Amino acid sequence: MVDRGSGTSLALIRHGPTAWTQENRLQGHTDVPLSVKGRETVSRWRLPPELAGCQWVSSPLSRALETARILSAATPRIEPRLKEMSYGEWEGRRLPDLRAELGEAMAENEARGLDFRPAGGESPRELQQRLSSWLAEVVLADRPTVAVTHHGVVRALLSLATGWDMTGKPPEKLAWGAVQFFRLGKDGKVAIDRLNVSMVAR
Repeated sequence: MVDRGSGTSLALIRHGPTAWTQENRLQGHTDVPLSVKGRETVSRWRLPPELAGCQWVSSPLSRALETARILSAATPRIEPRLKEMSYGEWEGRRLPDLRAELGEAMAENEARGLDFRPAGGESPRELQQRLSSWLAEVVLADRPTVAVTHHGVVRALLSLATGWDMTGKPPEKLAWGAVQFFRLGKDGKVAIDRLNVSMVAR
């Protein structure tokens, strides 16, 4: 990978589509596999050349692990801390349905941003705390890394890099069939390198 600045390079890729992705259902820790369409989509992705030579790690959930295997043509190292945020009792549900059912209580919960908590699940802030020890290990190893992970994990890194408190719209619009490049400093800070680097075959 080309060195574009100080710090350790971390590239994040969200897993390919699942049946629940297409239905806009909260997946969380539920082990939903890639759909047939998802596998076809991932097989068409082409990695940017700067990912050559990186180490590959993946969430243990099958949708991420299969995505990593297709893209890397190898078995990545599994990292449990890269799991999606737990949505607890809400897994399999759709946000519009929850908003209609829970009304003002749901609105107040979502307004808490980093401290938003699904019933029986974890908050984005707790997800960041779960990731923190892993990020420190990546910095210590100082080796360019590709992590295949989930929507919530990518947003958690964006929050750490920008100070976004997860209220309102994110400061950057993320494309999910793309690579998100971050830099990890030895001081523990996360910075954006480049976002939305295309994997579409040309």
